[in-house]
Amino acid sequence: MKKNLFLTLAICFGTVFSASAQQPSFAKGDNVVSLGVGLGGYLGTGNWNGSGLKKTPLITASFDHCIIDNLFDEKSSIGVGGMVGYKSIKWVDYWRTTYIVLGVRGSFHYALVDKLDTYAGLHMGYDIANTKWIGRDSYPGSSAGAGGFSYAFFLGARYYFTDAIGAFAELGYGYSVINLGVAFKF
Repeated sequence: MKKNLFLTLAICFGTVFSASAQQPSFAKGDNVVSLGVGLGGYLGTGNWNGSGLKKTPLITASFDHCIIDNLFDEKSSIGVGGMVGYKSIKWVDYWRTTYIVLGVRGSFHYALVDKLDTYAGLHMGYDIANTKWIGRDSYPGSSAGAGGFSYAFFLGARYYFTDAIGAFAELGYGYSVINLGVAFKF
């Protein structure tokens, strides 16, 4: 009985000490490039419905660099980086609108479990929209463009299958409601 109790306590202490000695998923000097597909969000919303309407999802590429680790404890860090995105909407053979998203990101990371990088952040940037008439009827070749300041909030997680490759998911308000993809850490 005492042997079983001692063995159980030894396993529990070993688990606690090994869990506290885990490496953070996002440490100072780490760089992460993420490629994703975003669904939902405000880009391309409106009363554009009906047959002949084709939309691409938001395609994103982002970069995150850890500038501070051990912020509150060994599991917390701060990252900065940027993002670029692309989305297109085409209606039959009449017009096409493309969106380009450029911006900077800041994120607070906290490692809750091993191999999982959880974070929250803010994206601030500039959106560029360009609509071009591609129809055969009147106004062929005419176009219009617009742009403006934008922002987005996000909550995310990256799960690493290896030390360098993982999958990510972000929930957000702004460009996309959900963004899914692959992450590469170096």
